[in-house]
Amino acid sequence: MPAKYTLKIVTDFASAHTLRDYPGACSRLHGHNWKVEAEVVATELNEIGMAIDFKEIKKAAREIAAELDHYYLNDLKPFQKINPTAENIARYFYQQLAQKINNDTITVSRLTLWETERACVTYSED
Repeated sequence: MPAKYTLKIVTDFASAHTLRDYPGACSRLHGHNWKVEAEVVATELNEIGMAIDFKEIKKAAREIAAELDHYYLNDLKPFQKINPTAENIARYFYQQLAQKINNDTITVSRLTLWETERACVTYSED
């Protein structure tokens, strides 16, 4: 069985949204302090014994978070046609992070987005 290393980083951002066609209070403008947990799987280590520097994962995740931080998500291009639900935000974040760091030996494996301290969604493509 081949080696597998799973690395995880955590970052956050704050943003507001409204859920279109939602039959409740979330159809009104409200905000969240989102927490993002990104897991990356590596199959090899480099010459100094690292899969990928945590700094690289954090930098990429923070860049994506900065694009969402303190914005009204409904105004941003990715969420003008799809609802900015936790599920859709998690998928968006996962796919953006994968574009930035995936290579032959490193793959984003799952992204967990916490909407509150008690509610989260995990997105993966395996």
